[in-house]
Amino acid sequence: MKVTVPKESAEGERRVALVPDVVRKLTEAGGLEVALEAGAGEASHYTDAQYEEAGASLGGGGFDGDVVAKVAPPSADEIGRMTQGSVLIGFLQPLTAPDTARALADAGVTAFAMEAIPRITRAQSMDALSSQSTVSGYRAGLIAAGELGRFLPMLTTAAGTVKPARVLVLGAGVAGLQAIATARRLGAQVQAFDVRAAVKEQIESLGAKFVELEMEDAEGEGGYAKQLSEDEQQRQRELLADVIADVDAVISTALIPGKPAPLLVTADAVERMKPGSVIVDLAGEAGGNCELTEPGQTVVKHDVTIVSPLNLPSEMPDHASQLYAKNVQSLLELMIGEEGELTLDFDDEIIAGACITRDGEIVHEGAKQAASS
Repeated sequence: MKVTVPKESAEGERRVALVPDVVRKLTEAGGLEVALEAGAGEASHYTDAQYEEAGASLGGGGFDGDVVAKVAPPSADEIGRMTQGSVLIGFLQPLTAPDTARALADAGVTAFAMEAIPRITRAQSMDALSSQSTVSGYRAGLIAAGELGRFLPMLTTAAGTVKPARVLVLGAGVAGLQAIATARRLGAQVQAFDVRAAVKEQIESLGAKFVELEMEDAEGEGGYAKQLSEDEQQRQRELLADVIADVDAVISTALIPGKPAPLLVTADAVERMKPGSVIVDLAGEAGGNCELTEPGQTVVKHDVTIVSPLNLPSEMPDHASQLYAKNVQSLLELMIGEEGELTLDFDDEIIAGACITRDGEIVHEGAKQAASS
């Protein structure tokens, strides 16, 4: 079986789907043939020579394999270069990019979306959403520290004592928890809010204070937060505004799969923040958690710096690629038979759950709904 890795073409995408260490394991233990487009790993600081030493071959366009491993969704041109009956693995945005799903189905490609892998214990090693959110949360903590014109830790000097900065993290998923941990390591006083009461223990285990609002628990299917009613959202925003007014930095990570990002930080809440404060909004790709966010931009409103980076894991491509490649390896190992052949068992809940297109049809329910709307 041949696995190919094309060079990512999406603007700003610096990650690569497989790294040399993973290639070596696949070629030695799995008996697979791995081929990469020349320069595929350069932006992640993995050289062609490293891949060749790991057992990969170089050359070609990277789309002629039995399995094509990517990071970003393929363009229409890239889909057209794939072979009918081949398999694609990557982030495919099944809930928000229906045109990609339709094109893959029309091309006869069996496509597996890394973000659609079921959130079950057996699939943890394949959970690319979590691995990349770890990178995002870490980077968000550093961005907040870099943009804030104040120290994060308490400092005692001959000139006096500087109080620690106060950081509020909104959303305690993987990215939020990593942001908490990073801000704490940098010495900030950290508090965090999530609509799911079950994460209180995780927040407190990292040394942060859990912000309790007078609201009902909102944990939904798969451990994600469920969407609140408009009245509940308005009440949440009003209560959060009082908390936001007292902090130096807000790191916002709240997302609901397939939905616009919930509005948590209103323009009024921004106006009430101290001059020089910072908001790092990680939900920009879904519209943002802050009313004044401009996705992909850094803006200053009411003397508050609002940063909304897109595709944050690509800003740390070395380790982001390393983690993602391990996720892809785990999924590939589930697809490989004893003789090294491609074996797709659609009775397996991971294979079935992650599959977006098959036999010329869109088979993922969420992707179907997106495509029909």
